[in-house]
Amino acid sequence: MSRSRVYQWCTWFGEGRTSLGDEPKSGRPKTSTNEENTTRVDELIRCDRRMKIREIALKLEIPKSTVHEIVHDTLGYRKVSARWVPKMLTEDHKLQRVEISQHLLQRCQQDNGDGPNVPTSSWFGLGNANGD
Repeated sequence: MSRSRVYQWCTWFGEGRTSLGDEPKSGRPKTSTNEENTTRVDELIRCDRRMKIREIALKLEIPKSTVHEIVHDTLGYRKVSARWVPKMLTEDHKLQRVEISQHLLQRCQQDNGDGPNVPTSSWFGLGNANGD
């Protein structure tokens, strides 16, 4: 910690400040990241999960950076295989994954240790078109 920072804090407290935290900023408040735009972005993504951030921004006439913030930070979506997918799984999704995993495990155990009944390679005889 620098000496100048300590002097600055002493000055602040001498002026009546009671905390080192940031004070409210003056300036233009956020106007694009609001409930209405969040709902509109979510509806567009749910209609077409392949929609790009640029396309959403053009359609809603809001900045790409705002759409990016809404999609990633507010809605919690991430891109998976060119689709927007919620990051958080619901309890139903988790239960469904457990059930499917248990079913697949039971199928593997019923194979008597031979492994799955999926061909991994095949042999084909090569002959003439005449049948020789």
